[in-house]
Amino acid sequence: MEACRGLLLAGFPAENPGYRALTGQAWNKDNSFLTYKYWILTMKKIVLTVVLLICSNAFMTFAWYGHLKMKQMNWLPGASLFLIIVISWGIAFFEYLFQVPANRIGFVDNGGPFSLWQLKVMQEVITLVVFTGFTLLFFKDQPFRINHLIGFGFLVLAVYFIFKK
Repeated sequence: MEACRGLLLAGFPAENPGYRALTGQAWNKDNSFLTYKYWILTMKKIVLTVVLLICSNAFMTFAWYGHLKMKQMNWLPGASLFLIIVISWGIAFFEYLFQVPANRIGFVDNGGPFSLWQLKVMQEVITLVVFTGFTLLFFKDQPFRINHLIGFGFLVLAVYFIFKK
């Protein structure tokens, strides 16, 4: 757990509300301690952003890859490619209902704790985690190999370097 916290802290500049929230050092610019309420609010934004991104990615993964499983299960057997696209777009609509608020809540210019770069890389890692879970659950014939794990490790390193000051 401490390693995860260190990874998160690596890229937050000390003046970033996210850094102050994660370290419990919520300080004003004049070095006066901010209220516990501010710390809670920032932590809520961090957690809410991550939870919304996870929900968004669950819908996105299903929209992008769910039709492949439906074909294996012989659902909508005569469906045209156009119909599958329309269904996927309908599912993707729900992705946006989570993705857009996550970015607005989490973005530093809107009072959130994350830079645009941090939001993007965090979203990519969440995408990979959700996709991996989806694949292992629904596509059991697709093996999870060591090269996949190594690639995932490199993406986690990308998060570290993007969050590093």
